[in-house]
Amino acid sequence: MTSNKSTHGNTAADTSYAPEHTPRLPWAKLAPEVYKAMVRLDAAARQGVDPTLLELVKIRASQLNHCAFCLDMHTKDALAAGESVERVIQLSAWEESQHFYTERELAAIGLTEAVTVLTDGFVPDEVYEKAAKHFDESELAQLIAAITVINAWNRFGVTTRMVPGHYQPGDHT
Repeated sequence: MTSNKSTHGNTAADTSYAPEHTPRLPWAKLAPEVYKAMVRLDAAARQGVDPTLLELVKIRASQLNHCAFCLDMHTKDALAAGESVERVIQLSAWEESQHFYTERELAAIGLTEAVTVLTDGFVPDEVYEKAAKHFDESELAQLIAAITVINAWNRFGVTTRMVPGHYQPGDHT
């Protein structure tokens, strides 16, 4: 085991962590046209979506999909953009800590959860209707696109075992 004191922000004694896993394959290098298309799709999907709201959506979807790489990226981006540590931490328990978020954010987080976890095979009407009350049709279309795109990124990250912990805000397009 190695000491990752500075990497993981431990300010007390050195702590030995489990070794990093290795990625299964560098998918972006092996499928460069798909990667470039995803980057373009991501840029198009975020148009008109509030950047703070977008990071909350990306974090929540990444939590649900267990994508450690995307969690690392989007929590760091959110914090670098001025998001509070408290709101980022509470996002995994948003239903019990709604007072940290606006009604508009709650509608977007709820929609993110419904689109991400399709165990019932559909997005419930009440979730969609709540989002539709807080976003006009154009905003809602962009939000749905942004949720769909982060879910696609998560699936690439989880499937190829992308390694979290090395991302610095501003490293991506």
